[in-house]
Amino acid sequence: MLVTKKTGSKTRMLALAGALAGAIALGACSDEPPPVEKVEGVVPGLTISNARMMLAPVEGNPAAVYFDATYEGERGISISGAEVAGAANATVHDMMEYNFEMTMAEAGPIAITNGSELNFEPGALHIMAFEPSADLQPGGKAEVTLKISGGARHKFQADILAAGDER
Repeated sequence: MLVTKKTGSKTRMLALAGALAGAIALGACSDEPPPVEKVEGVVPGLTISNARMMLAPVEGNPAAVYFDATYEGERGISISGAEVAGAANATVHDMMEYNFEMTMAEAGPIAITNGSELNFEPGALHIMAFEPSADLQPGGKAEVTLKISGGARHKFQADILAAGDER
């Protein structure tokens, strides 16, 4: 009986050690990347830099928001709109040809994929902030939100510049 008990105990220990080694080996060989921690108001892989809001020379006229964006995310996304805190509304605009003339108009969804670089700049893509509040003053910051198709949002801060400042 003592021999049987020892043999059974040894067998159980070997089985347990084997199972533990197998679990460790499977975990080490996993091809899945670690889970990405979700941060409220941030789209993973989307980076905004050089963000600035240019106020209009006439108070109350629309302001323009410019910035540079890079995307290193796994899945393609599209920018479908924008919001600017302190403005009645905001839209993404682009320059386009209409009736053989260049004109500014609201842009459709802007698709971006891994490795994309976008420049929101004068004469190209930009955000128009309509009826900006008097609280938006040069030297301050404006909170800008990009709306992403599917419901995600990406918030960032833009420096507020006076109309005559360098864009």
